[in-house]
Amino acid sequence: MKVYHGSYTVIREIDLEKCLYQRDFGRGFYVTKFRKHAENWARIIGKKHKTQGAVTEFEYTESPFANSICKIKHFDRYDEEWFDFVVSNRQNEKTDAIHDFDIVEGPVADDKVQNRIYSYLEGKISKPDFLNKLTYHETTHQICFCTHVSLQLLKNINNLSNIISEISEIGEPLVEQLMLDLNIDEVKAADIFYSSATFGKLADISTEFYKKNWAEIYGMLKKER
Repeated sequence: MKVYHGSYTVIREIDLEKCLYQRDFGRGFYVTKFRKHAENWARIIGKKHKTQGAVTEFEYTESPFANSICKIKHFDRYDEEWFDFVVSNRQNEKTDAIHDFDIVEGPVADDKVQNRIYSYLEGKISKPDFLNKLTYHETTHQICFCTHVSLQLLKNINNLSNIISEISEIGEPLVEQLMLDLNIDEVKAADIFYSSATFGKLADISTEFYKKNWAEIYGMLKKER
């Protein structure tokens, strides 16, 4: 399954020591199967760090092997069990985890849900009232990789070597097209492309221009020229 992590920068290596405590499912590296949700979070956290934000793609291997090496907990929906689990993690003031799961998957306690949790903790609403209000809540999703063992099941699709290869694949036909359109040799065509602002944007991983096809990048270069 393809999953996404939104942050202020592209994630090249996952460091659990940098992950924060008192999150829905405890300390861990969080991803979602909804790219739109990761993009929204990337914009929010990017703004705080004065960057454009970035979404890193991963491939999560779900298989019998995963279940053999990891203890996995699934929450299929907002319910009382999910609620109690999230509240316990968010109230945990210690650095030690309150559960022994390697991976936890389920809905997200977004801003609206968090506000309701605070209202519950302050005694303003009852648990039944809280759960009743979630009946028509937007579908959300998150997976928390809590241990180093669990990270074996997460492959970074955006690793640097793959990206460099993709940029190179874009450059080859683009340079050839420059040679044909401008009637110049390969050296001159390569110099035009690799010294252009368009290539600078392509080489900036955070723009994700490497995901575009070469013809689209060529169109950008033509506009630049």
